[in-house]
Amino acid sequence: MDSVITTSSPAGRAPDTIVITDVDLSLGTGAARVHILKDISLRVGSGEALGLIGPSGSGKSTLLMVMAGLERPDSGEVVVSGTSFNALSEDELARFRGRQVGIVFQSFHLIPTMTALENVSVPLELAGVPDAAARAARELASVGLGERLHHYPTQLSGGEQQRVALARALAPDPAILVADEPTGNLDEATGKQIVDLLFAKHAERGMTLVLVTHDSSLAQRCDRVVRLRSGRIDSTAPPQRLRAEA
Repeated sequence: MDSVITTSSPAGRAPDTIVITDVDLSLGTGAARVHILKDISLRVGSGEALGLIGPSGSGKSTLLMVMAGLERPDSGEVVVSGTSFNALSEDELARFRGRQVGIVFQSFHLIPTMTALENVSVPLELAGVPDAAARAARELASVGLGERLHHYPTQLSGGEQQRVALARALAPDPAILVADEPTGNLDEATGKQIVDLLFAKHAERGMTLVLVTHDSSLAQRCDRVVRLRSGRIDSTAPPQRLRAEA
């Protein structure tokens, strides 16, 4: 059973959707073990758009995976939508993630032997959604792919593949959307289209958005920017300060 925790926020601010407390995480074994996240504490408000920036190896993608429940920290606590990940088994965590967290990766991660419609339908079917195909078709239409439902990934451009991935992430109507360098494999013009669509869906649905990016201009579109360095939070600021420092 999910462990539900009530999280409080300062007066006048929306409740926190993500609460990370004293998180440490190391990856690898023996001499190759690397301390990735070091004493990370962070709160993300409901409906907030948060940008995670920092140099390569700073831990920003790993932190995103911790928020999504794809990596478990060695210590500390992660609470998402009032549910503590610490109390969940792997199966419970997978079910929670399927309902509450949409994930968009840089490399699309589409199943090559499935059509766009099937790629979006599969997670809905696994979650037991009765009208999975119809719902998937609506999501694909909403990202401009209503005429490409039966095309396979190899028949789609990079931008179209990322739209399929976004539709798949949005289809369960998650409370949180996390995106890890979503424009990294796209040209500038196509990347801008995907970013515009990403922020339009965030505004339309009021969900919390966490975005990892190397692009400071993209981070500036968020409500708040957190900079990581060497596995620690180096600074957190509104995007106006980021622009002033650019």
